[in-house]
Amino acid sequence: MESSSYFEAIQLIERLHRHFMDVLKVELDRSNIQDINNVQSMILYNIGDDELTVGELTVRGYYLGSNVSYNVKKMVENGYLEQERSVHDKRSIRVKLSEKGRKLHALVQEMFLRHQGAIDEANLEDGALDKTNDMLRRIERFWAAQIQYTGDF
Repeated sequence: MESSSYFEAIQLIERLHRHFMDVLKVELDRSNIQDINNVQSMILYNIGDDELTVGELTVRGYYLGSNVSYNVKKMVENGYLEQERSVHDKRSIRVKLSEKGRKLHALVQEMFLRHQGAIDEANLEDGALDKTNDMLRRIERFWAAQIQYTGDF
């Protein structure tokens, strides 16, 4: 199969995601945080100041995968999230960051700021990230549109 720019972009997106998750794991290890993993840390980071249901985590794109309930359960057990039943729908459980979760959120935010500073110092930015983000959003919209169709690409 001849390599295409499209296929190369797909592979690169996947590799970049895996590399970033490894970077986050190293940050957790350096901070001696053993009771939460990198995937859970990103879920936590994306919740931020919000109070969400488990379903909203997936719908908003804060979580990719099938084990969202398991990961939320582990974060509640380890004190990173607080949960409560919705007053309007007793089947629905809302989650928000606990104090421990807010501390981890701050740690991840500090890592992002440190990385941004390093990117700026290395002169890697110069608008390229904005252009890259624009292209990735367009690919995201393309893929979302493909899901709307019933198999006719």
